[in-house]
Order: sequence, then C-alpha cells, then structure tokens
Amino acid sequence: MKQNDKIMCMLEERQKNDIRNVNKAVSEFQKNFQKPETRREFDLSDPQALKKDRPARLSDNDPRCTMSGLQKFMGEDLNYHQRMKFQKEQLREWSLQQQRDWKNALADQKFADDLYDKNRIELDQKTMEQQRKEEESRRAVCAATKDFNRTQAAELAERKKLEKCQKTKEDMDEISSLLQGDLLSENPEQAVSSFGRHRVITDRWKGMNQDQLMAIRYSQQQQVLEKLRLKEEERQRDAEWDRQSIQAARAHLVLERHQQRQNRERRQALDNVNAELSQEQKSKNIYLKEEAYSNFPTGQYYAQFNTTSR
Repeated sequence: MKQNDKIMCMLEERQKNDIRNVNKAVSEFQKNFQKPETRREFDLSDPQALKKDRPARLSDNDPRCTMSGLQKFMGEDLNYHQRMKFQKEQLREWSLQQQRDWKNALADQKFADDLYDKNRIELDQKTMEQQRKEEESRRAVCAATKDFNRTQAAELAERKKLEKCQKTKEDMDEISSLLQGDLLSENPEQAVSSFGRHRVITDRWKGMNQDQLMAIRYSQQQQVLEKLRLKEEERQRDAEWDRQSIQAARAHLVLERHQQRQNRERRQALDNVNAELSQEQKSKNIYLKEEAYSNFPTGQYYAQFNTTSR
C-alpha cells in the first residue's frame, strides 16, 4: 500500500508539471506570436488610428484641396489601389508568419512529448528498480526472521527439556523426603514447638491424648454451669426491674387521677363564680334599663340650647 501511494503521488506530480509546462508554452506563444497589433482587423480598433492617419490638409498647396474649399467628399477612396496592395502584402506576411509559428509550435510540442515520454520511461525504470530492491530487501528480512525464529524455537525446546528433567528430579526428591519424614510416619514429637511443650505446630499436630480431652470436657462443663448461673441472675434482675416498673406505673396512675380530681374541683368552683357574676351582671342591666335610664328629655331640656350668641 505504501509503494502504491508513493507511485500515485509521483504520477500526480508529473501530470501537474506537464499541465504547467503546456500552459506556460501556450502563454509564451500568445505573447510572442499573437499580439493584438498583428491581427488582420486591428486597424478597425486601433486606438492610435487617428494619430497614424494622414491629416485632411497637409499644406496650402495640397492638391486635394479644390477651389470650392472642400477637402474630401463622401464615397471617395483615392488610395484604394495602394491600400489594397498593402493589405494583400500584409495578409501574405501574416499567413507566412502564422505558418512559421505553427511549425515552430508543432516542433516544440513534439520535443515536449519526446521529453515527456523519456522522463516517463526513466521514472518507470526507477520505480521498477526501487520495487525490485524493496522486494529483495523484504525477502532478506523474511529469511533472517525465519532463521532467528528457528534458532529461538530450538533454544526454547532445549530449555523446556532441561527444565522438565530438573522438575522431575526435584519431584522425586520431594516424594522420597515425604515418605521418609515425620509427617507421614505420624511421629508425635514432630508437633512439639520450640517455644515449649505446651505449644504445638498446627501443620504437624495429629490430635490430643485422653488427658487433654478430659480436661477440655471438664472445662466445658464448668462453662455451662457458669452460663446457667449468669442466666439465673439475669432473670432475677429482669424480674426486679419489672416489679419496680409496675410500682412506678401504679404510682403515676394514682397521681394522675388525683390531679384530674383537683382539676375537676377547680373547674366546678370557677363555674360557680362565673354563674354568680353572670347573675349580678343581669341584675345590674335590669336596674340600669328600668330605673337609671327610664327618664326621657322634655321640651325645657331642648330649649336651653342656642339661647346666647356664643
């Protein structure tokens, strides 16, 4: 893929150069051989035509000046034959010049094509040579890689063989050591720890003797009795707490009933006082309405107003 990309890039670069050269040759040809002043109809649009043309009157003795004072009439063409001869000669020169230019352009195009073909052949040869060298280099690398892998595989096989032999020997030595050791022979002295005979090595210990088992069972019975005693003490303590809670609840109930009775008595006394106050208020209102506010104002009361200026 990299080689194909490189070839495509080279071909694209060569095509761009060819297009650039062709455009440059066309521009040079137009600049050198197709100038505006060499065109056949340039005299019709020449900006300097008036400056190049002969004036209508050269001097007083100009034979073009007639007695009537008119210099030129419409439709007259005094230089027709000379102008036609000059235009034919100019047209012939233009034709010859264009033929020469065309031949030169064809020669330049042929030379450019030959040069392009030559460069393309050289580029193709260089590309093929580079591909051949890369293929040879790839083959050499593959051969070296195969040789290296073959050597590594042989070394790996030999190393695995030696490791297998060594492992087999070590396994046989370990089996012999285990068969002849204290572990499989169940020697009780092997479990004694170096810190004292009261301590054992757990991975070598084969179990306890009868005395040790009896001591453990006795210790378990003592633990059971101790646990029963603690449960009995806890039951008695819970019963005492329940009894005290019941007594406290009874005392609280009695106190609450006493407070309710006192509140009822106070509310009844307050109701009696309110009833007495209500009766007094009613009696006072009746007195005010029937005796204190029973008089109505007379005419003499109203006549005392507006009797003075002030």
